[in-house]
Amino acid sequence: QVQLVESGGGLVQPWGPLRLSCAASRSTLSQSAMGWYRQAPGKQYELVAAIISGGSTNYADSVKGRFTISRDNAKNAVYLQINGLKPEDTAVYYCNMVIGDYWGQGTQVTVSS
Repeated sequence: QVQLVESGGGLVQPWGPLRLSCAASRSTLSQSAMGWYRQAPGKQYELVAAIISGGSTNYADSVKGRFTISRDNAKNAVYLQINGLKPEDTAVYYCNMVIGDYWGQGTQVTVSS
């Protein structure tokens, strides 16, 4: 079993930055593709960013240029740097480990003035 714990969410003003973190309980993270998903109220889960073990990344069109996913295998962690937050980014953000399909509990991001 692997536990994923997200942190870093909160209430942020529009156009502000935020950095989400996802910490894994085991080093399996270094071998796995990782993804950040979000679920806005009343909407389906959306994959916003992904990173493979080699470091290549991919982003949803809606977040390109504003979101940056990165990983630190030595710390068993994945990050999501968000810049230029918009109200439509309000959602619960989840970390996913592809190997084993593990999910964190989510962290709420609310963008509001």
